[in-house]
Formats: sequence, C-alpha cells, structure tokens
Amino acid sequence: MTRIHKAMVLAAGLGTRMRPLTDRIPKPLVPVYGRPLVDHVLDALAQAGIDAAVVNAHHLADLLEAHLANRKGSPDITISDERGVLLETGGGVRKALPLLGPDPFLAINSDTIWIEGARPNLERLMEAFDPAVMDALLLLAPAANSIGYDGQGDFQMDASGRLSRRGERLVAPFVYAGACILKPELFAGTPEGPFSLNRVFDRAGAAERLFGLRLDGIWMHVGTPEAIALAEEAIQLSSE
Repeated sequence: MTRIHKAMVLAAGLGTRMRPLTDRIPKPLVPVYGRPLVDHVLDALAQAGIDAAVVNAHHLADLLEAHLANRKGSPDITISDERGVLLETGGGVRKALPLLGPDPFLAINSDTIWIEGARPNLERLMEAFDPAVMDALLLLAPAANSIGYDGQGDFQMDASGRLSRRGERLVAPFVYAGACILKPELFAGTPEGPFSLNRVFDRAGAAERLFGLRLDGIWMHVGTPEAIALAEEAIQLSSE
C-alpha cells in the first residue's frame, strides 16, 4: 500500500448547476443527508489516514473558510486562496503544489460522494497505486448504475487497468468518480492560469501511465438540487 499523506480537496467551483442553493452558500457546503458535502469528503480522508488536506476556495470563500475553521480532528486543513481568479481543477492543483510537497498525493472533488462497498475506496485506491508504472490512478464508477449521472461515460479500461478516453460519438462504461492519486511531476510545464485536470490525465495517458480502479459501491453525481434527494434516498436505503 502506497502511503499517501496529503490530499488536495477541490472546492473552488461556482456550482452553477446547483443554483439557487449556491447563490447563498458554496457548493461544498450544500447539505446531503444532514452534512455538508465537503464534510463527507473530509471524513473519508480522515478514515483513510490522510494527515493533511489543502482546500482551495473561490466562490463565497469566506463561508467555506469559516466552516472549515470549526472542524475538529484530522486532517489538518490549509486553505489555498483562489479569490482573485478561478483556476479550474488543474490550475488549482498547480497553485497548491508547494503546499502538497514532492510526493504523490490524493486529489478529490469536494462534492463527490459515494456509498462504500466492502472496503473503503480511498484505502483501495492507495493500495492499488504503483508509482513504478503509474503517474495517475483514477477512481472510476460504472456509468450504468451511478445515481444522478446521465452522461456517456469518460473512459475505457483494459484488463490491466490502463485507461483510454471515450471516442467521439461513442459510449464508455466508466465515469471519473472525482478522486485520484497524482504525481506532482505531471504538472511540469503546465500554465499558471486556469486549466482542467483532464490536461494532466491526458499527459499520463499519452505515456501509457494512466490507470483506473473500479469503485466498490455506488457513486452519486450530486450536480443539481434534484439530485440531492436521489442521493439521500440511496444513503437511507443503504443504512437500513
């Protein structure tokens, strides 16, 4: 098992599809099953043994920062301030690299949520990461049985776990579930401004060092206010 000490929690998005809720609170603070989305994520990081988390903040950053300041226990939280400019996922990680250090780190969306299977998925992800052959390892959910997702999928995965992008006008069986392990070296030469994590995923893919791990459990795409009820119903059923 690769010991991952730090995580990047991506929390700076505008959450436009979650309006009107995100007109008054940032999307990471939208409650699902009685807790803000970001707390579900931070609790999962703590369970996985992550010592420190860097959380970026842009939209309604003061509210998010105040909420995180009141959290107790692990992981230790540092804010990466993006109030001046929205850097997107890749640019946000690049800005935070000095806080994340030289080792592979976990990157996770602050609004990703799933029902665990037999073993915690972040633990499985760290166990599966092999830095000798991988620059990036993505947690993937089967598109067909993910709750609230109606897209065409993101990736094909071969028997070894190596990933390739969905072809144009095709359907792929797996969707990125919002969590991955990345090597900092993937960001060498990337721009200082906004860019997507897809840029570094594709860099790893071009080197045949992009791999995936199938999520054990049920992934929930909480992208709209209507999707919250679907997620809460699934969580309730899983707890009965």
